[in-house]
Amino acid sequence: MPASPKISALICVHNEASQMKACLAPLASFVDQIVVVLDRCTDASKDVALAHKAKIVEGAWPIEGHRRQAGQDACSGRWIFEIDADERVSPELIEEIKQLIDNREAQGDHGPDWWRIPFDNYIGERLVRHGWGAQFGVGAKAILYKKGYKTWGNQRVHPKVQMRGESGPALTHRMKHLVDENVSDMIQRLDRYTTLRALDLIDEGNIGTFKKNVARIFGRFYKCFILRKGYKEGALGLVIAIFAGLYPFLSFVKAAERHKSTL
Repeated sequence: MPASPKISALICVHNEASQMKACLAPLASFVDQIVVVLDRCTDASKDVALAHKAKIVEGAWPIEGHRRQAGQDACSGRWIFEIDADERVSPELIEEIKQLIDNREAQGDHGPDWWRIPFDNYIGERLVRHGWGAQFGVGAKAILYKKGYKTWGNQRVHPKVQMRGESGPALTHRMKHLVDENVSDMIQRLDRYTTLRALDLIDEGNIGTFKKNVARIFGRFYKCFILRKGYKEGALGLVIAIFAGLYPFLSFVKAAERHKSTL
């Protein structure tokens, strides 16, 4: 491994041993360092990380952004490629990243400091292109950036991201995102995410109102199913739109329940 790595791959996991091998295996072909943050892992995640010669950071981080910041701090590379266990990088995307970073390094102090990578979202083996809401499928993410140029908010799920410096154009090739295995997984994730969002609402001191969150059901459903063309995905598009509409309402109900508010 070079004394001063150029690219560090960063992955934060909680009991993701079953996913990690397929995620980590392609990284060695284009990164100089792999950093794996193990958050309260009780499975074989550490063994998989060590098998891929990763630098290990272990701990407990209730807030996602704190965990990701700990990972960024542990990276030695000038550039960071951030990836999750349920994401897969293709040979074409690898070549694009290698060329982009080589060209950027040749520019010295001038040029972009971060880029967005577009995503393809899968339910099981099926590519689902249309209808995703922000809390579920990913359109594109800023996951290739200069170290220190990305910060995360204090939210427990999908923390707000701030990027500094100059952005480059979105990459051409797409990341494969294995969102869920089936509808049962989607239901479990909706339950898990709304529980975490409820805690964030309580921390923010504004859980919202019943009337406002009922209205959001219909607004978000319309946005996902009609404006984002979820109808093209048939039954799955309908499920995604319904869940997108329910997400803020269920978060509000759970927050009100915990906060002993009137529903």
